[in-house]
Amino acid sequence: MRIDVFTLFPAWFGWFTEQRHVRNALRLGHELEFVDFRQTTPLKAGQVDDTPYGGGAGMVIRVDVVEAALRARYGIDPIELPARRRVFALSAGGRRFDDALASELAAEPALTLLCGRYEGFDERVHDHLASDVISIGQYVLSGGELAAMVVCDAVIRKLPGALGHEESALEESFSAALEGAPEYPHYTRPAEWRGHAVPEILLSGDHARVREWRRARSRERGAAAP
Repeated sequence: MRIDVFTLFPAWFGWFTEQRHVRNALRLGHELEFVDFRQTTPLKAGQVDDTPYGGGAGMVIRVDVVEAALRARYGIDPIELPARRRVFALSAGGRRFDDALASELAAEPALTLLCGRYEGFDERVHDHLASDVISIGQYVLSGGELAAMVVCDAVIRKLPGALGHEESALEESFSAALEGAPEYPHYTRPAEWRGHAVPEILLSGDHARVREWRRARSRERGAAAP
């Protein structure tokens, strides 16, 4: 898989690329690169934004700036790009990102993520340059960089070999193995702490009963979730 992240702050991703599962994926031949909007902006002095039509606070990233960055990266008319690879703008008002979407994206050969800033993108970026718009939750961040890390993290950990042990990703929260429910509780040593003991069934050695107990706790958490 090849993932390109377009951002105003490519250096911010240095920490992310040092994560073990990301390094594993890169060693396996997957690619993760960061593209600076300012490097190809058609405006003077590295400008990428402008005031919004109709007035209001904040600045908006211009559509021609995004167009120039995509054209320079891929060498085609950016209007045609979504027909060749998935291009996602990151915005609080987009499609909710969940485990099912992460699995869907992990099956793609290539992804492009567009990180907004300030008041976000000119709406024509969403409408004409992106395949879709993704939101990681109903709250506002200062920019799309953290959202891009969330998307990349969730997608990369689904790539074969990224976690080191394939079984690590089988029974995770919201996975098909758990029927979309949150993961069950986990315990480790000490077996008793300040009067609170580990559930006896987990110490029983009866793997069938342990699996049954875990699935039941997972379903309970799913039923309690809002």
